[in-house]
Amino acid sequence: MGHQSYEDSVKLVTKTILLLGAITLFEVFFALLGKGYISDSVHFPLWVVGGVMIALSLVKAYYIVYEFMHMKYEVPGMVKSVVLPTLLLVWAIIAFFWEGSDWKKRRSLIDDKNTGRYEQQVPQGFLILDNQTKKI
Repeated sequence: MGHQSYEDSVKLVTKTILLLGAITLFEVFFALLGKGYISDSVHFPLWVVGGVMIALSLVKAYYIVYEFMHMKYEVPGMVKSVVLPTLLLVWAIIAFFWEGSDWKKRRSLIDDKNTGRYEQQVPQGFLILDNQTKKI
């Protein structure tokens, strides 16, 4: 795509801003509707509201990066050098949340053991002496 005239650039930016505004208004409306703030009879599950919000946010991020940051005019190698680290960052965030939820589950087991609500399972033929398992 060659250079655009000033008028064409203004039309493109105006169109993009209106599109981003419309998506944002729809996001807000859908969130309020899904949570039951607009109508008491309409409620959507949390995963539906969250999924729609994530999808629309990704669409907005795409338009911002590719139009306002001029990424669609770059060579493919440059685009890949930006997209790959971004995908790795998203993967890292998901991995940290996954690991954190596992730590939270294990932490409750440790708390139960420390407060005495947890009974240690001792294999048959073994005896616990001084917090060490000994074979009989």
